[in-house]
Amino acid sequence: MPTSVLVVDDSALMRRALKGILTDAGDFEVHTARNGVDALEQLGRLQPDVVTLDINMPEMDGLTCLARIMEEQPTPVVMVSSLTEHNALVTLEALELGAVDYVPKPGGTVSLNIDEVSADLINKVRNASAAKIKRAGGLSARIKAHSKRVAATPPRREIGAVGAVDLVLIGSSTGGPALLSDLLPQLPGTLGAPVVVAQHIPASFTGALARRLDEICALRVHEVDRIMTVQRGNIYIGRGNADVVVARRTDGLIVKSVPATPEYRWHPSVDRLVASARRYIDPERLVCALLTGMGDDGAKEMTAVKEGGGRTIAEAEETAVVWGMPGELARRGGASVVLPAYEIAEKLADWVR
Repeated sequence: MPTSVLVVDDSALMRRALKGILTDAGDFEVHTARNGVDALEQLGRLQPDVVTLDINMPEMDGLTCLARIMEEQPTPVVMVSSLTEHNALVTLEALELGAVDYVPKPGGTVSLNIDEVSADLINKVRNASAAKIKRAGGLSARIKAHSKRVAATPPRREIGAVGAVDLVLIGSSTGGPALLSDLLPQLPGTLGAPVVVAQHIPASFTGALARRLDEICALRVHEVDRIMTVQRGNIYIGRGNADVVVARRTDGLIVKSVPATPEYRWHPSVDRLVASARRYIDPERLVCALLTGMGDDGAKEMTAVKEGGGRTIAEAEETAVVWGMPGELARRGGASVVLPAYEIAEKLADWVR
C-alpha cells in the first residue's frame, strides 16, 4: 500500500516539483496544499501518513501549522525549507515542536534545483512514515513532571569535583534535537564530567542549536568549530557535515572537528566519536547514551565501551521517535540500561557525580 503524503508549499512550482519527485519514487500517493490553512482543512479528510511542510507561507506559516497538527492530529512532519540563518532557527523550533526531520531547499524558497535533494527527500519521507508521533507536549510534560521529583539544577557556574568518569558521550539522529532540548537542561551545573554530543545534522544548524541549548542549560554549550580543550561544566556539540573526535594533548583532552569520511555513513558519526574516545580513555571511565535515530550509528562502539567496563544507556522504544540506533544497541547487548527519555538525565547525573 503506498504511503500517503501531503505536500504543503505556497509555491505552485515547488508543489509540482516535490510531488513529481515523490510520485516518481513509485511508493507514494501524493496530495498538495497551498498553505497551512489549506493543509489543516485537508488533514482530517486525507489522514496522510506524512506531511512535508514549508516554513514561509501566507495566511498560516509552517510553524503555526505544525503546532496545530501536533495538537489536533499528530502526524509525522518533514520540514522542507531554505537554509537561511533565520530558517535554521525556525527549523530547530519546528523540530522541538515535533517535526521528525528536515530537508533543505538548495536554492532558496523557490528552489529551481530541488532535484539535488530528491534522494534525501524520498529517504526522509519514508523514514518519517515509520516514526512514532505523540501529541504536542506529551514527552516534554512527562520530563518536566519527572524533573520535579529530582534535585533542582544547581547554578551554572558551580563545577563539581573530579569523579570516576572522564567523559560523557551522547549520540542521536532523527528526533534528536527536540530530545536534546529536553534532556540536556536537566543535567546539573555540577556534573562531574564534560559532555560531547554527535547529532546527525547539517553544519548550518549546529551553531544555532548550540546557542539555543546554551540559553537553557546549566552547563555551557559550544559548537565544536575548532580545537577545544575539554573541561567539566561544558557540553560540546559536533559541527554538522563533519565528524567530532576526541584526542589528547599534554595539557589534557581536546575535541575537534574533522572532515567526514565514507567509512562512516552518518555525520557527525557517533561510532567515530566513541572510537576516538576509547583510544585515549579507559572504557571504565566513559559513560555513553544512544538516543532516537534511524540506522545503527553508535551501537558498535558503545557495545565495545560496555564490554570494556563502561556504562551505556539506550533510549527505550516507548519514547524514541525512531528506535533504530538505541534499539540496535539493546539488541547487541551493549546497553547497561534501557530507559525512557524522561529518566536518562537523572541516570547520567547519578553515574557522573
